[in-house]
Amino acid sequence: MPGIPTPTPADHFSFGLWTINWGGQDQFGAATRPPFNAAYCVRKLAELGAWGITFHDDDLIPFGSTPAERDAILKEFKAALDETGIVVEMVTTNTFSHPIFKDGGFTANDRQVRRYGLAKVLHNVDLAAELGAETFVMWGGREGAEYDTSKDYFAALERYREGLDTVAAYIKEKGYGLKIGLEPKPNEPRGDILLPTVGHALAFIAQLEHGDIVGLNPEVGHEQMACLNYTVGIAQALWAGKLFHIDLNGQKSIKYDQDLVFGHGDLLSAFGTVDLLENGFPNGGPRYTGPKHFDYKPSRTESPEDVWVTAAANMEMYLLLRERAIAFRADPLVQEAMAEAKIPDLAVPTLAPGETFASFLSDPANYEDVDVDALGARRAGFVRLNQLAIDYLLGAR
Repeated sequence: MPGIPTPTPADHFSFGLWTINWGGQDQFGAATRPPFNAAYCVRKLAELGAWGITFHDDDLIPFGSTPAERDAILKEFKAALDETGIVVEMVTTNTFSHPIFKDGGFTANDRQVRRYGLAKVLHNVDLAAELGAETFVMWGGREGAEYDTSKDYFAALERYREGLDTVAAYIKEKGYGLKIGLEPKPNEPRGDILLPTVGHALAFIAQLEHGDIVGLNPEVGHEQMACLNYTVGIAQALWAGKLFHIDLNGQKSIKYDQDLVFGHGDLLSAFGTVDLLENGFPNGGPRYTGPKHFDYKPSRTESPEDVWVTAAANMEMYLLLRERAIAFRADPLVQEAMAEAKIPDLAVPTLAPGETFASFLSDPANYEDVDVDALGARRAGFVRLNQLAIDYLLGAR
C-alpha cells in the first residue's frame, strides 16, 4: 500500500483561525468544545506541516477589547509566528456577528452603521498590512435581505461599490500592496446575499474604479450551495485574471453551508479542482499559485484533540488527490483519450487569422457542404475519459 503523504510548508496549506477554533455551536445547540488560544493554534498548525494562518479581526482580538488587551494579544501571536515560521497570508473582517451588522456592514439602510462598518474594515486593513498579509478577503454575509420590500437594491449596490472602492483606494494610498478577494455566497446568513456567485462578483468588480486590485476568493461549499460547479467557477476566475485566493472545504449538495473537510463532500468534484490547480488547463493558460486555504469546520461531534485530526485530514486529502491528478494527466492512455475527445482542438481559434466575415460565409465547407449527420455521429469519448479519472481517483490505475 502506498504511504500517506506528509504536508510541508512548501505545500502552502493555510487554515482560518475561525475554522480550527470553531466550538461547534449552531442554531440548535451550544458549543461542544472550548476555544483554543490563538498562539497555541499557530504552534499546532506548524506541528502538522501547515504554512499559514488567517483570521477575522474578532477571531484574534475579541470584539470590544481595550488597546492594552489588543497589544498583549498581538505580542503573543507575533511571538508564535516568529517561533514557528507560520505566516499570516490573509486577513478578513467580521461584519456579520455583532447585532450592529444585522442589516449588513456596507449596505445597511442605516448610514451610521455603514460608516462604522467601513471604519472597522479600514482599521483591519492596517492590521493585515502590519502582519504581512497579501490578501484581504471580504465576505458580505449580511449584505443582502430576506424581503425585497426592505431594500433598495440599486442603492445597496451603489453603497457596496462605494465601500469596496473606498477600501481599495485606502490600500493604494497607504502603499500596502494588498489585494482584495471577494467571497461569493448565495444565502446564509441572509436570505439572499448580494454577490451570490463567482459570476455576480466578476460583474460587480467590472463596475469598480479600483477593480484592478479586487478579485475573488471562491469557496467550494458556497458555489455548490447554488448548485454550481466549483471547478468551473475558479476556471472562469482564472480566465478573467481574478483568482486571488481560494477556500477549500466539502459540501453535500445544496443544503446549508456544511464546511466539511475538503473532499468529504463531492469527491469527484474535489478531484477536478485539484487537477486544475496542480496541472493547469489542458491546453495551457493562467495558473493558480496562491495558498491552498481550508475554510472548514471540525464537526461538533469531535473532541478538542480531534480538531487537529480534522485539520490534518484536509491536507492529507489534498495531497492524495494531487498524487492521483498528476498521475492521471501523465498517463499516455489518458492523453490519447483527451486527444480523441478533441480537447486539444478547443484551443484552436474557430476563425483563421485574418479571416473576414465574407470569406468565412462564402466558403461552402463551413455550412452548405457540411454533413451534419456525420458530424453529429462523431465519437466524443467523454465517458471513457471521465472513467479514467475515476480509475485514478479510486486507485485502480
